[in-house]
Amino acid sequence: MIVFRPRPGFAFSHPAHAIALGFGAGLSPFAPGTAGTLLAWAAAWALASLLPPAAMLALGAAAFLIGIWACGVTGRHLGVADHGAMVWDEIAAFLFVLAVVPRELPWQAAAFVVFRFFDIVKPQPVRYFEQRYGGGFGVMFDDLVAAGYTLLVLAVLKRILL
Repeated sequence: MIVFRPRPGFAFSHPAHAIALGFGAGLSPFAPGTAGTLLAWAAAWALASLLPPAAMLALGAAAFLIGIWACGVTGRHLGVADHGAMVWDEIAAFLFVLAVVPRELPWQAAAFVVFRFFDIVKPQPVRYFEQRYGGGFGVMFDDLVAAGYTLLVLAVLKRILL
């Protein structure tokens, strides 16, 4: 089966597409999920000096809710429920991670690597939730579980190191 590869014209033809495709980050020909996560990291880094952690968590929650709609619409238009070009799930989930992780480069870099690992490998129950739930909620929720795993691993790491 050949999957439609979205182009900029598609990405910006509808607000849901622009959001779901991470305002173009998902158009990356190589590792679009990583490109989306990097976009989230850059946005969070810029916003962290303006917003307290609670506001960053609220932003992540708003991004999650918007993502349910945007990824649902875009998945239907692409004909693939969880198309690889849809990266809003990585963006929203990584915003949650960065709201909690210290604003220090080593911790944030570790968060990036651990999050990408869980998002790519999808250990249980991440894979279960990815397969169990459909539509925009399913696209968004499995990355939220990956974010939870990331925070758990980093908390254990911090406990061991400090």
